[in-house]
Amino acid sequence: MPFKPADNPKCPKCGKSVYAAEERVAGGLKWHKMCFKCGLCSKLLDSTNCTEHEGELFCKMCHARKFGPKGYGFGGGAGCLSMDTGDHLKDAVEGARTNGACMEPRVIAKAPPGKGCPRCGGFVYAAEQMLARGKAWHKECFKCGQCAKGLDSTNCCEGSDEDIYCKVCYGKKFGPKGYGYGKGAGVLQSDCYANGEQAPKTALIDCSSIQAPPGKGCPRCGGLVFAAEQVLAKGREWHRKCFKCRDCTKTLDSIIACDGPNDEVYCKTCYGKKWGPHGYGFACGSGFLQTDGLTDEQIANSKPSYNPDTTSIPAPKGQGCPRCGGMVFAAEQQLAKGTMWHKICFNCAECHRPLDSMLACDGPDKEIHCRACYAKLFGPKGFGYGHTPTLVSCESEPRVTYMEQMPFTGAKAAKGQGCPRCGYPVYAAEQMNSKNGTWHKRCFSCADCHRSLDSTNLNDGPNGEIYCRGCYGRNYGPKGVGFGMGAGTLTMA
Repeated sequence: MPFKPADNPKCPKCGKSVYAAEERVAGGLKWHKMCFKCGLCSKLLDSTNCTEHEGELFCKMCHARKFGPKGYGFGGGAGCLSMDTGDHLKDAVEGARTNGACMEPRVIAKAPPGKGCPRCGGFVYAAEQMLARGKAWHKECFKCGQCAKGLDSTNCCEGSDEDIYCKVCYGKKFGPKGYGYGKGAGVLQSDCYANGEQAPKTALIDCSSIQAPPGKGCPRCGGLVFAAEQVLAKGREWHRKCFKCRDCTKTLDSIIACDGPNDEVYCKTCYGKKWGPHGYGFACGSGFLQTDGLTDEQIANSKPSYNPDTTSIPAPKGQGCPRCGGMVFAAEQQLAKGTMWHKICFNCAECHRPLDSMLACDGPDKEIHCRACYAKLFGPKGFGYGHTPTLVSCESEPRVTYMEQMPFTGAKAAKGQGCPRCGYPVYAAEQMNSKNGTWHKRCFSCADCHRSLDSTNLNDGPNGEIYCRGCYGRNYGPKGVGFGMGAGTLTMA
Protein backbone atom coordinates (compact mmCIF):
# COMPACT_ATOMS: atom_id res chain seq x y z
CA MET A 1 0.00 0.00 0.00
CA PRO A 2 1.50 3.33 -0.96
CA PHE A 3 2.37 5.89 1.80
CA LYS A 4 -0.32 8.48 2.43
CA PRO A 5 0.65 11.50 4.55
CA ALA A 6 -1.72 12.76 7.25
CA ASP A 7 -4.08 15.52 6.27
CA ASN A 8 -3.05 18.90 7.70
CA PRO A 9 -5.36 21.90 8.00
CA LYS A 10 -5.21 24.36 5.11
CA CYS A 11 -4.42 28.05 5.51
CA PRO A 12 -7.55 30.08 4.53
CA LYS A 13 -5.37 32.71 2.87
CA CYS A 14 -2.97 30.71 0.69
CA GLY A 15 -4.69 27.29 0.67
CA LYS A 16 -1.55 25.39 1.66
CA SER A 17 -1.01 23.00 4.58
CA VAL A 18 -0.27 24.54 7.96
CA TYR A 19 2.20 22.71 10.22
CA ALA A 20 2.43 23.01 13.98
CA ALA A 21 5.72 24.95 13.98
CA GLU A 22 4.23 27.90 12.11
CA GLU A 23 0.52 27.86 12.85
CA ARG A 24 -1.53 30.79 14.17
CA VAL A 25 -5.09 30.21 15.33
CA ALA A 26 -7.97 32.70 14.81
CA GLY A 27 -11.68 32.22 14.26
CA GLY A 28 -11.38 28.43 14.69
CA LEU A 29 -8.96 28.25 11.71
CA LYS A 30 -5.19 27.81 11.45
CA TRP A 31 -3.03 30.22 9.46
CA HIS A 32 0.59 30.47 8.43
CA LYS A 33 2.67 32.91 10.44
CA MET A 34 3.34 35.04 7.36
CA CYS A 35 -0.31 34.86 6.24
CA PHE A 36 -1.49 36.02 9.66
CA LYS A 37 -1.82 39.66 8.58
CA CYS A 38 -4.52 42.20 7.87
CA GLY A 39 -6.26 41.58 4.56
CA LEU A 40 -6.60 45.30 3.94
CA CYS A 41 -3.38 47.00 5.11
CA SER A 42 -1.13 43.84 5.36
CA LYS A 43 -0.17 44.66 8.93
CA LEU A 44 1.18 41.64 10.85
CA LEU A 45 -1.28 40.64 13.55
CA ASP A 46 -1.22 38.87 16.92
CA SER A 47 -3.85 37.62 19.33
CA THR A 48 -4.44 41.10 20.82
CA ASN A 49 -5.35 43.02 17.64
CA CYS A 50 -6.73 40.30 15.38
CA THR A 51 -10.35 40.39 14.13
CA GLU A 52 -11.74 37.61 11.93
CA HIS A 53 -14.64 38.16 9.55
CA GLU A 54 -15.95 35.34 7.30
CA GLY A 55 -12.56 33.70 6.80
CA GLU A 56 -10.61 36.97 6.47
CA LEU A 57 -8.30 38.62 8.99
CA PHE A 58 -8.26 42.35 9.73
CA CYS A 59 -6.68 44.63 12.27
CA LYS A 60 -9.18 46.41 14.51
CA MET A 61 -8.87 49.71 12.64
CA CYS A 62 -9.46 48.21 9.19
CA HIS A 63 -12.31 46.05 10.47
CA ALA A 64 -14.03 49.13 11.86
CA ARG A 65 -13.33 51.02 8.63
CA LYS A 66 -14.74 48.26 6.42
CA PHE A 67 -17.57 46.74 8.45
CA GLY A 68 -18.29 49.20 11.27
CA PRO A 69 -20.95 51.95 11.21
CA LYS A 70 -20.08 54.99 9.12
CA GLY A 71 -20.68 58.69 9.46
CA TYR A 72 -20.15 61.42 12.00
CA GLY A 73 -19.77 60.26 15.60
CA PHE A 74 -18.55 56.68 15.09
CA GLY A 75 -15.15 55.16 15.59
CA GLY A 76 -12.26 56.09 17.82
CA GLY A 77 -10.52 58.77 15.79
CA ALA A 78 -10.72 61.10 12.80
CA GLY A 79 -10.18 58.21 10.39
CA CYS A 80 -13.48 56.67 11.49
CA LEU A 81 -15.51 59.84 11.21
CA SER A 82 -15.69 59.57 7.42
CA MET A 83 -17.32 57.08 5.02
CA ASP A 84 -13.98 55.41 4.21
CA THR A 85 -14.27 51.66 3.50
CA GLY A 86 -10.60 51.05 2.75
CA ASP A 87 -10.88 50.82 -1.06
CA HIS A 88 -7.69 52.83 -1.55
CA LEU A 89 -5.76 50.38 0.63
CA LYS A 90 -7.12 47.44 -1.30
CA ASP A 91 -5.81 48.80 -4.61
CA ALA A 92 -2.43 49.70 -3.14
CA VAL A 93 -1.62 46.26 -1.76
CA GLU A 94 -3.17 44.19 -4.55
CA GLY A 95 0.08 43.90 -6.52
CA ALA A 96 2.23 43.37 -3.45
CA ARG A 97 0.32 40.27 -2.33
CA THR A 98 2.34 37.16 -3.26
CA ASN A 99 0.72 34.45 -1.14
CA GLY A 100 -2.28 34.03 -3.39
CA ALA A 101 -4.82 35.09 -0.79
CA CYS A 102 -8.06 36.17 -2.43
CA MET A 103 -10.21 39.08 -1.38
CA GLU A 104 -13.54 38.31 -2.91
CA PRO A 105 -16.54 40.57 -2.41
CA ARG A 106 -18.39 39.78 0.74
CA VAL A 107 -21.38 37.50 0.18
CA ILE A 108 -23.92 37.33 3.00
CA ALA A 109 -25.58 33.98 3.37
CA LYS A 110 -29.35 34.26 3.47
CA ALA A 111 -31.03 33.10 6.65
CA PRO A 112 -34.43 31.44 6.96
CA PRO A 113 -37.33 33.91 6.97
CA GLY A 114 -37.67 35.69 10.33
CA LYS A 115 -34.26 34.57 11.67
CA GLY A 116 -31.81 36.83 9.87
CA CYS A 117 -31.13 40.56 9.79
CA PRO A 118 -34.48 42.38 9.41
CA ARG A 119 -33.01 44.70 6.79
CA CYS A 120 -30.93 42.41 4.49
CA GLY A 121 -32.17 38.95 5.54
CA GLY A 122 -28.66 37.50 6.00
CA PHE A 123 -27.21 35.54 8.90
CA VAL A 124 -25.96 37.71 11.79
CA TYR A 125 -22.86 36.51 13.66
CA ALA A 126 -22.06 37.39 17.27
CA ALA A 127 -19.07 39.61 16.39
CA GLU A 128 -21.22 42.06 14.45
CA GLN A 129 -24.72 41.85 15.86
CA MET A 130 -26.70 44.81 17.12
CA LEU A 131 -29.92 44.20 19.03
CA ALA A 132 -33.17 46.14 18.51
CA ARG A 133 -36.85 45.14 18.54
CA GLY A 134 -35.79 41.76 19.96
CA LYS A 135 -33.87 40.93 16.77
CA ALA A 136 -30.21 40.88 15.73
CA TRP A 137 -29.05 43.33 13.04
CA HIS A 138 -25.78 43.66 11.15
CA LYS A 139 -23.73 46.66 12.27
CA GLU A 140 -23.78 48.03 8.75
CA CYS A 141 -27.56 47.52 8.53
CA PHE A 142 -28.15 49.13 11.93
CA LYS A 143 -29.03 52.57 10.54
CA CYS A 144 -31.99 54.88 10.35
CA GLY A 145 -34.67 53.66 7.93
CA GLN A 146 -35.25 57.21 6.66
CA CYS A 147 -31.97 59.14 6.66
CA ALA A 148 -29.60 56.10 6.76
CA LYS A 149 -27.68 57.55 9.69
CA GLY A 150 -25.69 54.96 11.64
CA LEU A 151 -27.30 54.18 15.00
CA ASP A 152 -26.28 52.81 18.37
CA SER A 153 -28.10 51.93 21.58
CA THR A 154 -28.29 55.58 22.71
CA ASN A 155 -30.09 57.09 19.69
CA CYS A 156 -32.08 54.15 18.29
CA CYS A 157 -35.87 54.47 18.28
CA GLU A 158 -38.16 51.62 17.26
CA GLY A 159 -40.99 52.66 14.95
CA SER A 160 -44.45 51.15 14.72
CA ASP A 161 -43.66 49.92 11.16
CA GLU A 162 -41.07 47.36 12.47
CA ASP A 163 -38.16 49.56 11.40
CA ILE A 164 -35.62 51.61 13.38
CA TYR A 165 -35.03 55.36 13.20
CA CYS A 166 -32.83 58.05 14.67
CA LYS A 167 -34.49 60.32 17.23
CA VAL A 168 -35.02 63.22 14.79
CA CYS A 169 -36.64 61.07 12.08
CA TYR A 170 -38.71 59.26 14.69
CA GLY A 171 -39.96 62.60 15.99
CA LYS A 172 -40.83 63.70 12.46
CA LYS A 173 -42.61 60.48 11.58
CA PHE A 174 -44.33 59.45 14.81
CA GLY A 175 -43.90 62.28 17.34
CA PRO A 176 -46.26 65.19 18.10
CA LYS A 177 -46.31 67.97 15.56
CA GLY A 178 -46.43 71.72 15.84
CA TYR A 179 -44.40 74.52 17.39
CA GLY A 180 -42.32 73.54 20.41
CA TYR A 181 -41.90 69.79 19.75
CA GLY A 182 -38.84 67.88 18.67
CA LYS A 183 -35.14 68.69 18.96
CA GLY A 184 -34.50 70.89 15.95
CA ALA A 185 -35.98 73.46 13.58
CA GLY A 186 -37.14 70.73 11.19
CA VAL A 187 -39.72 69.51 13.68
CA LEU A 188 -40.87 72.89 14.94
CA GLN A 189 -43.45 73.09 12.13
CA SER A 190 -46.16 70.63 11.27
CA ASP A 191 -44.14 69.11 8.39
CA CYS A 192 -47.36 68.30 6.52
CA TYR A 193 -45.54 67.95 3.21
CA ALA A 194 -43.23 65.24 4.54
CA ASN A 195 -45.89 63.36 6.45
CA GLY A 196 -48.89 63.93 4.24
CA GLU A 197 -52.17 63.02 5.87
CA GLN A 198 -50.35 61.55 8.90
CA ALA A 199 -49.82 65.03 10.34
CA PRO A 200 -52.30 65.48 13.20
CA LYS A 201 -54.95 68.12 12.82
CA THR A 202 -54.80 70.18 16.01
CA ALA A 203 -57.42 72.69 17.05
CA LEU A 204 -57.24 75.23 19.86
CA ILE A 205 -60.04 74.74 22.39
CA ASP A 206 -60.83 77.48 24.88
CA CYS A 207 -61.54 75.57 28.10
CA SER A 208 -62.85 78.73 29.77
CA SER A 209 -65.92 78.51 27.57
CA ILE A 210 -66.85 75.23 29.25
CA GLN A 211 -68.52 76.49 32.39
CA ALA A 212 -68.25 74.51 35.60
CA PRO A 213 -70.84 74.20 38.38
CA PRO A 214 -70.89 77.24 40.70
CA GLY A 215 -67.97 77.22 43.16
CA LYS A 216 -66.06 74.40 41.40
CA GLY A 217 -64.46 76.04 38.37
CA CYS A 218 -61.57 78.45 37.88
CA PRO A 219 -62.01 81.34 40.39
CA ARG A 220 -61.21 83.91 37.70
CA CYS A 221 -63.18 82.78 34.62
CA GLY A 222 -65.51 80.15 36.08
CA GLY A 223 -64.53 77.60 33.43
CA LEU A 224 -63.97 73.89 33.95
CA VAL A 225 -60.33 73.10 34.86
CA PHE A 226 -58.79 69.93 33.42
CA ALA A 227 -55.78 68.12 34.93
CA ALA A 228 -53.38 69.07 32.13
CA GLU A 229 -53.68 72.80 32.85
CA GLN A 230 -54.60 73.10 36.52
CA VAL A 231 -52.65 75.20 39.03
CA LEU A 232 -53.49 74.98 42.74
CA ALA A 233 -53.72 78.04 45.02
CA LYS A 234 -55.82 78.80 48.09
CA GLY A 235 -57.16 75.24 47.90
CA ARG A 236 -58.77 75.85 44.49
CA GLU A 237 -57.96 74.96 40.88
CA TRP A 238 -57.00 77.68 38.41
CA HIS A 239 -56.36 77.63 34.67
CA ARG A 240 -52.67 78.14 33.95
CA LYS A 241 -53.51 81.12 31.72
CA CYS A 242 -55.74 82.61 34.44
CA PHE A 243 -53.13 82.23 37.21
CA LYS A 244 -51.95 85.86 36.95
CA CYS A 245 -51.63 88.83 39.29
CA ARG A 246 -54.99 90.54 39.76
CA ASP A 247 -53.48 94.04 39.35
CA CYS A 248 -50.52 93.83 36.95
CA THR A 249 -51.51 90.56 35.16
CA LYS A 250 -48.02 89.16 35.69
CA THR A 251 -47.84 85.37 35.22
CA LEU A 252 -47.40 83.68 38.60
CA ASP A 253 -45.98 80.44 39.96
CA SER A 254 -45.85 78.80 43.38
CA ILE A 255 -42.84 80.95 44.41
CA ILE A 256 -44.13 84.47 43.76
CA ALA A 257 -47.88 83.97 44.21
CA CYS A 258 -49.46 85.64 47.27
CA ASP A 259 -53.02 84.91 48.39
CA GLY A 260 -54.93 88.11 49.14
CA PRO A 261 -57.74 88.43 51.68
CA ASN A 262 -60.23 89.06 48.83
CA ASP A 263 -59.86 85.49 47.43
CA GLU A 264 -57.55 86.72 44.65
CA VAL A 265 -53.89 86.07 43.88
CA TYR A 266 -51.19 88.75 43.52
CA CYS A 267 -47.48 88.98 42.81
CA LYS A 268 -45.32 89.97 45.77
CA THR A 269 -44.97 93.57 44.58
CA CYS A 270 -48.68 94.24 44.14
CA TYR A 271 -49.48 92.39 47.38
CA GLY A 272 -47.06 94.68 49.25
CA LYS A 273 -48.63 97.76 47.67
CA LYS A 274 -52.20 96.71 48.36
CA TRP A 275 -52.04 94.88 51.68
CA GLY A 276 -48.59 95.50 53.19
CA PRO A 277 -47.61 98.31 55.61
CA HIS A 278 -47.13 101.73 54.01
CA GLY A 279 -44.74 104.59 54.53
CA TYR A 280 -41.01 105.18 54.38
CA GLY A 281 -38.86 102.11 54.97
CA PHE A 282 -41.33 99.36 54.00
CA ALA A 283 -41.35 96.93 51.05
CA CYS A 284 -38.62 96.30 48.48
CA GLY A 285 -37.90 99.47 46.50
CA SER A 286 -38.35 103.21 46.10
CA GLY A 287 -41.87 102.71 44.80
CA PHE A 288 -42.92 101.75 48.34
CA LEU A 289 -41.04 104.50 50.17
CA GLN A 290 -44.02 106.87 49.85
CA THR A 291 -47.61 106.39 50.94
CA ASP A 292 -48.77 105.55 47.41
CA GLY A 293 -51.45 108.26 47.30
CA LEU A 294 -53.11 107.30 50.57
CA THR A 295 -54.33 109.90 53.04
CA ASP A 296 -53.17 110.01 56.66
CA GLU A 297 -56.53 108.70 57.83
CA GLN A 298 -56.36 105.74 55.43
CA ILE A 299 -52.84 104.91 56.54
CA ALA A 300 -53.87 105.08 60.21
CA ASN A 301 -56.82 102.73 59.61
CA SER A 302 -54.90 100.27 57.41
CA LYS A 303 -53.78 96.93 58.82
CA PRO A 304 -51.36 95.98 60.19
CA SER A 305 -50.82 99.06 62.39
CA TYR A 306 -47.34 100.08 63.46
CA ASN A 307 -46.26 102.07 66.52
CA PRO A 308 -42.50 102.59 66.54
CA ASP A 309 -42.41 104.47 69.89
CA THR A 310 -42.21 101.78 72.60
CA THR A 311 -40.75 104.20 75.15
CA SER A 312 -44.29 105.39 75.86
CA ILE A 313 -45.28 101.93 77.15
CA PRO A 314 -44.48 102.02 80.88
CA ALA A 315 -42.79 99.00 82.48
CA PRO A 316 -42.95 97.72 86.07
CA LYS A 317 -40.66 99.55 88.42
CA GLY A 318 -37.06 98.39 88.10
CA GLN A 319 -37.71 96.33 84.92
CA GLY A 320 -37.81 98.96 82.17
CA CYS A 321 -35.16 100.89 80.29
CA PRO A 322 -32.84 102.65 82.82
CA ARG A 323 -33.04 105.91 80.86
CA CYS A 324 -36.72 106.29 79.89
CA GLY A 325 -38.42 103.68 82.04
CA GLY A 326 -40.35 102.23 79.09
CA MET A 327 -40.97 98.57 78.30
CA VAL A 328 -38.09 96.91 76.40
CA PHE A 329 -39.07 94.25 73.85
CA ALA A 330 -36.76 91.54 72.50
CA ALA A 331 -36.48 93.04 68.99
CA GLU A 332 -34.85 96.25 70.28
CA GLN A 333 -33.08 95.36 73.52
CA GLN A 334 -29.45 96.22 74.26
CA LEU A 335 -27.66 94.84 77.34
CA ALA A 336 -25.40 96.95 79.59
CA LYS A 337 -24.74 96.96 83.37
CA GLY A 338 -26.95 93.87 83.67
CA THR A 339 -30.05 95.75 82.45
CA MET A 340 -31.91 96.05 79.15
CA TRP A 341 -31.95 99.34 77.24
CA HIS A 342 -33.94 100.54 74.23
CA LYS A 343 -31.89 100.74 71.08
CA ILE A 344 -32.75 104.45 70.73
CA CYS A 345 -31.81 105.07 74.39
CA PHE A 346 -28.50 103.20 74.15
CA ASN A 347 -26.32 106.27 73.60
CA CYS A 348 -23.73 108.27 75.49
CA ALA A 349 -25.16 110.24 78.41
CA GLU A 350 -22.87 113.21 77.58
CA CYS A 351 -22.56 113.50 73.80
CA HIS A 352 -25.53 111.25 72.89
CA ARG A 353 -23.43 109.28 70.44
CA PRO A 354 -25.11 105.91 69.53
CA LEU A 355 -23.25 103.04 71.19
CA ASP A 356 -22.83 99.29 70.80
CA SER A 357 -21.26 96.53 72.87
CA MET A 358 -17.74 97.55 71.74
CA LEU A 359 -18.03 101.29 72.47
CA ALA A 360 -20.14 101.37 75.63
CA CYS A 361 -18.41 102.02 78.99
CA ASP A 362 -20.32 101.59 82.26
CA GLY A 363 -19.70 104.56 84.55
CA PRO A 364 -19.95 104.71 88.37
CA ASP A 365 -22.96 107.05 87.98
CA LYS A 366 -25.11 104.12 86.65
CA GLU A 367 -25.01 105.60 83.15
CA ILE A 368 -23.28 104.52 79.94
CA HIS A 369 -20.73 106.63 78.10
CA CYS A 370 -18.62 106.47 75.00
CA ARG A 371 -14.91 105.92 75.59
CA ALA A 372 -13.97 109.56 75.03
CA CYS A 373 -16.55 110.90 77.52
CA TYR A 374 -15.71 108.17 80.02
CA ALA A 375 -12.03 109.14 79.90
CA LYS A 376 -12.91 112.84 80.33
CA LEU A 377 -15.19 112.18 83.29
CA PHE A 378 -13.51 109.34 85.17
CA GLY A 379 -10.06 108.85 83.62
CA PRO A 380 -6.73 110.32 84.87
CA LYS A 381 -6.16 114.00 84.19
CA GLY A 382 -3.13 115.99 83.18
CA PHE A 383 -0.67 116.16 80.30
CA GLY A 384 -0.77 113.06 78.11
CA TYR A 385 -4.25 111.82 79.11
CA GLY A 386 -7.60 112.23 77.46
CA HIS A 387 -8.17 113.81 74.04
CA THR A 388 -6.45 116.73 72.36
CA PRO A 389 -7.92 119.54 74.56
CA THR A 390 -6.33 117.91 77.63
CA LEU A 391 -2.85 117.41 76.19
CA VAL A 392 -1.70 120.90 77.11
CA SER A 393 -2.42 123.38 79.88
CA CYS A 394 -3.69 126.63 78.44
CA GLU A 395 -3.62 128.47 81.80
CA SER A 396 -0.84 129.32 84.20
CA GLU A 397 -2.24 126.88 86.73
CA PRO A 398 -4.13 123.75 85.81
CA ARG A 399 -7.69 123.39 87.08
CA VAL A 400 -7.09 119.80 88.17
CA THR A 401 -4.33 119.27 90.68
CA TYR A 402 -2.35 116.16 89.90
CA MET A 403 -0.86 114.22 92.80
CA GLU A 404 1.79 111.60 92.24
CA GLN A 405 0.42 108.05 92.30
CA MET A 406 -3.09 109.33 93.16
CA PRO A 407 -5.00 110.03 89.91
CA PHE A 408 -8.46 109.85 91.52
CA THR A 409 -10.46 111.84 93.98
CA GLY A 410 -13.32 110.77 96.18
CA ALA A 411 -13.78 107.90 98.59
CA LYS A 412 -11.34 105.04 98.52
CA ALA A 413 -12.38 101.44 97.96
CA ALA A 414 -12.66 98.83 100.70
CA LYS A 415 -9.45 97.27 101.86
CA GLY A 416 -8.20 94.66 99.36
CA GLN A 417 -10.69 95.70 96.63
CA GLY A 418 -9.06 98.81 95.16
CA CYS A 419 -5.79 99.49 93.38
CA PRO A 420 -2.86 98.12 95.48
CA ARG A 421 -0.92 101.37 94.95
CA CYS A 422 -3.47 104.16 95.39
CA GLY A 423 -6.40 102.37 97.03
CA TYR A 424 -9.07 103.90 94.77
CA PRO A 425 -11.69 101.79 92.88
CA VAL A 426 -10.62 100.31 89.55
CA TYR A 427 -13.21 100.28 86.72
CA ALA A 428 -13.26 97.87 83.80
CA ALA A 429 -12.14 100.39 81.16
CA GLU A 430 -8.79 101.05 82.90
CA GLN A 431 -7.88 97.92 84.82
CA MET A 432 -4.56 96.04 84.55
CA ASN A 433 -4.15 92.63 86.20
CA SER A 434 -1.16 91.16 88.00
CA LYS A 435 -0.55 88.45 90.55
CA ASN A 436 -1.00 90.90 93.42
CA GLY A 437 -4.34 92.40 92.25
CA THR A 438 -6.04 94.76 89.83
CA TRP A 439 -4.26 98.10 89.12
CA HIS A 440 -5.06 101.36 87.37
CA LYS A 441 -3.28 101.87 84.07
CA ARG A 442 -1.69 104.98 85.62
CA CYS A 443 -0.46 103.01 88.63
CA PHE A 444 0.75 100.03 86.62
CA SER A 445 4.44 101.06 86.67
CA CYS A 446 7.72 99.92 88.25
CA ALA A 447 7.92 100.78 91.97
CA ASP A 448 11.59 101.86 91.61
CA CYS A 449 12.09 103.49 88.21
CA HIS A 450 8.39 104.25 87.47
CA ARG A 451 8.66 102.70 84.03
CA SER A 452 5.25 101.77 82.53
CA LEU A 453 4.70 98.03 82.50
CA ASP A 454 2.69 95.51 80.50
CA SER A 455 2.28 91.73 80.47
CA THR A 456 5.64 91.19 78.72
CA ASN A 457 7.90 92.93 81.27
CA LEU A 458 5.88 92.60 84.48
CA ASN A 459 7.49 91.07 87.59
CA ASP A 460 5.57 90.67 90.88
CA GLY A 461 7.74 91.33 93.91
CA PRO A 462 7.41 89.54 97.28
CA ASN A 463 6.47 92.87 98.93
CA GLY A 464 3.23 93.21 96.92
CA GLU A 465 4.72 95.71 94.44
CA ILE A 466 5.45 95.30 90.72
CA TYR A 467 8.81 95.90 89.00
CA CYS A 468 10.38 95.90 85.59
CA ARG A 469 12.87 93.12 84.88
CA GLY A 470 15.96 95.26 85.61
CA CYS A 471 14.75 96.52 88.98
CA TYR A 472 13.43 93.09 89.97
CA GLY A 473 16.83 91.51 89.21
CA ARG A 474 18.60 94.29 91.09
CA ASN A 475 16.43 93.91 94.19
CA TYR A 476 15.69 90.19 94.36
CA GLY A 477 17.92 88.44 91.82
CA PRO A 478 21.28 86.70 92.49
CA LYS A 479 24.29 88.97 93.04
CA GLY A 480 27.86 88.76 91.90
CA VAL A 481 29.86 88.61 88.68
CA GLY A 482 27.92 87.18 85.73
CA PHE A 483 24.40 87.70 87.07
CA GLY A 484 21.85 90.34 86.18
CA MET A 485 21.03 92.11 82.95
CA GLY A 486 23.66 94.83 82.70
CA ALA A 487 26.99 96.12 83.91
CA GLY A 488 25.34 97.67 86.96
CA THR A 489 24.46 94.19 88.30
CA LEU A 490 27.89 92.66 87.89
CA THR A 491 28.99 94.11 91.22
CA MET A 492 28.01 93.29 94.78
CA ALA A 493 25.85 96.48 95.02
